[in-house]
Amino acid sequence: MPRPLLSRRTRPALSPRTRLAGAVVAALAAGTAVFGAGQATAEHSVPRTDKEIPNLTQVQDKIKAYYGDTVTADGEHYASPTSNYARQVRGIEAKARTYLAGALAEKGTGKAKPAIVLDMDDTTLLTYNYELKVGFNFTPKTQDDYLAHTDMAPVFGMNQLVNWAHKKGAEVFFITGRKEAQRDWSVRNLKHVGYDVPLDPAHVFLRDKEHPPAYLPCGATCSTIGFKSGTRKHIASLGYRIVANFGDQYSDLLGGSADRGFKLPNPMYYLP
Repeated sequence: MPRPLLSRRTRPALSPRTRLAGAVVAALAAGTAVFGAGQATAEHSVPRTDKEIPNLTQVQDKIKAYYGDTVTADGEHYASPTSNYARQVRGIEAKARTYLAGALAEKGTGKAKPAIVLDMDDTTLLTYNYELKVGFNFTPKTQDDYLAHTDMAPVFGMNQLVNWAHKKGAEVFFITGRKEAQRDWSVRNLKHVGYDVPLDPAHVFLRDKEHPPAYLPCGATCSTIGFKSGTRKHIASLGYRIVANFGDQYSDLLGGSADRGFKLPNPMYYLP
């Protein structure tokens, strides 16, 4: 985690990523109308005294406890499937499955084919091991080095939920702020951890600032919200009705072009 506590780091493929140390801001978001209010929970005011700043070491310890930090003999960190994080994720997935069972069974919605859209990092793939390896200090180089050689574990249960939705008739799309140069690594990872859905370029959208697609009016300057909502709008224009949109950041979910949004927990960082 960067120092000082509230600081910014820049991903070339994303808007600045701001680390937040504090309480976990996560839960099921029932619809896009509530996202603006949730987004306001990210505190950016200048502290008046040190008493207003959570202790960095204690915050990291709480994050580890929340994920049920498990260390293997070779020093690798993993989240526990019995952790409070895993329990919370499964609660969200259960609500999503109930909703999707109804949404995918609906008839008379025209010719639009139902679809679901998912973010990648901490929505379908869990970055916890990487974050612990780099001490919560993201850099583009360390991310590239990690993704090139290491598969992230799936977010607990999300691969089963995605495969189930696909078998029920939902087309599956991934929209991630990862850069286009990371496509092969990302697709490899999704395949290796059990996402049994089409993973070709027509279904997996990454940021390409060098050659932005024509359907994005903001081009290379898109914000996270602009990129993701613009891509969802493009998917909808192809004849799909996005019945559910999954993300660990409110910026994954804002901007419309989806019937319902599901917010997954992530206390490790915040992306405006």
